Parts: sequence; structure tokens; C-alpha cells
Amino acid sequence: MHKPGEIRVLALGIVRQGDRVFISEGYDPVKQQTFYRALGGGVEFGETSLEALQREFQEELQAEIKNIKYLNCQENLFTFNGQPGHEILFVYECDFADPKFYQIEEITFMEKKRKKRALWVECDRFRSGELRLVPEQFFKYLS
Repeated sequence: MHKPGEIRVLALGIVRQGDRVFISEGYDPVKQQTFYRALGGGVEFGETSLEALQREFQEELQAEIKNIKYLNCQENLFTFNGQPGHEILFVYECDFADPKFYQIEEITFMEKKRKKRALWVECDRFRSGELRLVPEQFFKYLS
């Protein structure tokens, strides 16, 4: 994850098609809870959040993104795996450049040494509380 006491800066991209969103699945072993969050990752020194977003989609999914629109910057305080976390999130809306990604139901990818999956999920599953979206402030981007 990250060093205790560190504030992480992330760039996250929301990809939607109709009433579904392409989202990354995670699991908190302490809470024994599955959660979902937008794709993206850490901003590296000397890189803009936009460059980080494009790099992360390329590294994780081998996907180019287009129609990138900045939405917001927000702060996220949370607990994961029993440890406190603090993030500054640059939130973007974007589309896949290659239409094949809209036909794929899910993709397995590696994030560092962890195997993860990204998948299309109907937004109503988050709105109903069936699935957990993090951070909760992201609900406003699903309407």
C-alpha cells in the first residue's frame, strides 16, 4: 500500500457507458468486505495528474483513453486493512479510445504484485447499496 502517515495523490478516471461504469474491484481483509473504485493510480513526481491517469490506464489495462474531462479534486480519509489512509484524488471522466473495451465484461490485471480485476457494473447496484463504492462521494458521478 503506502507508508503510514503519507498522503497519496491519485488520478482516477470514471468510464461510463449508459448506466454502467467500468470500475476496479478491491477487498479489505480486515473488514472482510469487497469494494469498488474508479481506475487509476498514483501521481509520480514530475508528472501531472492527467499524465498519471493516462499512464495508469496504459499500464494496468493497455488502454488509451480519450475525451478526458477534469471533474473535481477531493480529499479521502479512510481505513484499509486496519490502517488509516489519506488521499488527494484528481477525478476525471473519460472514454476508452478502443471500442473493444466496451464489449469486454471484465479484465484481470496486475497492480504491483496483486492480481486485480476491473469490470462493467450497473450503477444501480451501487445506488441500491448492493455493492460498495469508495469513496462514497463518487455517487454524485453516477447520476
